[in-house]
This record gives sequence, structure tokens and C-alpha cells, in this order.
Amino acid sequence: MLQIHDIQTSLDYVFQEEALLLEALTHRSFSQSQEHPTAQHNERLEFLGDAVFGLVISESLVAMFPTFTEGELSKVKAGLISRVTLAKAAGRLALGKWLRLGRGEEASSGREKHSLLANTLEALIGAVYLDSGLESARTFIYRALATEFSELRDRPELSAGGDWKSRLQEWVHKHDGTNPGYCLVRESGPDHQKVFSVTVDIRGHVMGHGEGSTKKEAEQRAAEQAFAQVSHQSSGTTGNLHE
Repeated sequence: MLQIHDIQTSLDYVFQEEALLLEALTHRSFSQSQEHPTAQHNERLEFLGDAVFGLVISESLVAMFPTFTEGELSKVKAGLISRVTLAKAAGRLALGKWLRLGRGEEASSGREKHSLLANTLEALIGAVYLDSGLESARTFIYRALATEFSELRDRPELSAGGDWKSRLQEWVHKHDGTNPGYCLVRESGPDHQKVFSVTVDIRGHVMGHGEGSTKKEAEQRAAEQAFAQVSHQSSGTTGNLHE
């Protein structure tokens, strides 16, 4: 049984129409599993929330970076609206705890799936928009992605998401004259839910570690961690990284 008060406290938003909140938290599998389905699942709200989210992010980036080109804005936006970023934000809001799932999704760790978490956050954005308009949705988005916006203001080059492997490759080649190497160190889980663990090293030094549902996703996360580490490590210095 969902505790509406606890959910709204976690979200820091009180719905005028609680039915919208329940709809946003209801996965298709839950609706289909009912003997007499009455619960509307969240896909229509996800559709709306995706559009609202894109508008608010675009609006915000244009205001934050008045000198950025369209291409630069698009690159930063791609990171902010990625499934990985949305899933992280959903995790901070503990959305997995409140999801209404069918038995199949429940059994396959649906509460931890990035796709479900990201979709649910978009559905909640759509629900807030319908409940009280664009300004409330904008406030909710800013609050949900406060960490990413803070990082973006401080260091736009480390914006959430993006092609971290390419960024790390360019950075290391420019500053160290070498290339990073990736190593698959572990592969676990059943075939339908694999978890890949990857490290990235520079001149034999492990600089980042990442996990993901695909090898590519794990490499991106490892590269993101390594990029942050090497750029901080060499801040204010010249020459090779490990001299």
C-alpha cells in the first residue's frame, strides 16, 4: 500500500490530484496484472513529461550559457536528458521504492532498472505539470536535478552524461601523449540482466571504474570517473600525468 504522505514528502511536492501521482508511479506491468484493471499506467504522463523536461532544460541552458553555440548547447542537453542522468536523479528521490510493478518486473529487479526509473521521473514531471502548471514543473525539475545543475554551473566541461570516452581520449592525448585503455574485469548476473564492470587505465594506472548493463555503458561510466580524476589531478600543473 503506497503511503501518499511519505511519497509527497520525499518529492517535496503535494499533489492537488493524488490520482496523478498514483498514475505516474504505476508501471504498465502493474496495470496489466490486475484481475480487473483500473489503474492507468504512466506511459502517457511519461510522453508529456519528456516534452516538458526538454523545454525546461533547453530554456535553462540558453540562459546559463549565452555564448554557447547550438552544437555546444545540444551536447550539454544530451547529457542532462540522458537515461543515466534521469535514473540517478530518480534514485536520489527514492522512486524505486514507490513504483507499482507487476510480479514479473518485481522479480527481475525492476525497481533498480535505469529505464524504469528514468521513465517514472519523466512521468512525475508530466503529472506535476498537469497538476499545477509549467512553473511548478520547472521547480520540480530544478530540485530533482540540483546536483547536475550545480556541477554544470561550476564546471560545464564536466556536464552530466555525454560521450565521456571521447572526452577522456582527447584530454589524455593532448596532456599526456598516450591513450586510455579499458579492461573488462567482471561480468555477472543472468543473461537477461548482465552487469559489466570495467576499469580504465592511463600508463598502467587505474583511473576509473564503472558498471553498467552493457559493456559500452560501463566504459562510459569508467571514463567519466577517470576524466574527473585526471583533470583535477593535473589542475595547475604541466607535463605528463604521472611524472
